[in-house]
Amino acid sequence: MNSENALEEATEVLQQLGLKEYEAKCFVGLSRLSMGTAKQLSEITDVPRTRVYDAVRVLEAQGLVEIQHSSPQRFRAVPLAEATETLRDQYEARVERLAKALETAGEIEPDDEDSVQEIWALSGSDAIANRSNQLVESGHEEVVLVLGHDSLLTEELVETVNGLDEDVDVLVGAVTESLEEHLRDALPNATTFVSGLEWLRPERESGDELSIGRLLLVDRSNILVSTIVPDTREEQAIFGGGFRNGLIVISRRLLSQGLFPGRDPHRK
Repeated sequence: MNSENALEEATEVLQQLGLKEYEAKCFVGLSRLSMGTAKQLSEITDVPRTRVYDAVRVLEAQGLVEIQHSSPQRFRAVPLAEATETLRDQYEARVERLAKALETAGEIEPDDEDSVQEIWALSGSDAIANRSNQLVESGHEEVVLVLGHDSLLTEELVETVNGLDEDVDVLVGAVTESLEEHLRDALPNATTFVSGLEWLRPERESGDELSIGRLLLVDRSNILVSTIVPDTREEQAIFGGGFRNGLIVISRRLLSQGLFPGRDPHRK
């Protein structure tokens, strides 16, 4: 990444964190100067000089910029570590406010209370990882998980699986022997295995555009399946619940392929 791209990305991220365009540009500009005037800042950021003062006042109020009341006024950004910590605190505070507001708003119960078996779609590795961890954490009887890539064995997943009650049967499979070794070391209380599903392993010669990311079945009623685009690493998933039927039976038998019969706690 070159300098120009880095500046654009920094400005974009600051806007995503809540700053307006001129505020983000001024902060990025000041982060490159030990100290600067409105004129200097305007020249390196292309922010109109008259708007620099407004942007800097907002940044000062947020604890991101310091002002020296000289003639002309001089500005400087707070140290990077301090700025990132301030932005992190502000972001987390907004998320907490959002959560409280949505909880207070409450849910609207549908008129039709009949249980409907549905499939939902979800995109983005972070969102899918969070949903997977929540499903694993909700397990009371059995969790069957197959991972298709080393990168999916995250610290959060390890912590969640290891935090399950000892009465929960945990079966975790891998598509390769090397990944299974990592699983065995990271998840000492789980039964680990190399999946017998050959189609989980991506074949470079096949030209397939997708590979399996994770397959998850919790308490034989909740299922999640994700795929990954090899080039972009973009992950997409489908999931659903309440499927105590043939789909779950077939899915579980597929997911547990590779287990020795004696190690499958629910094999009939």
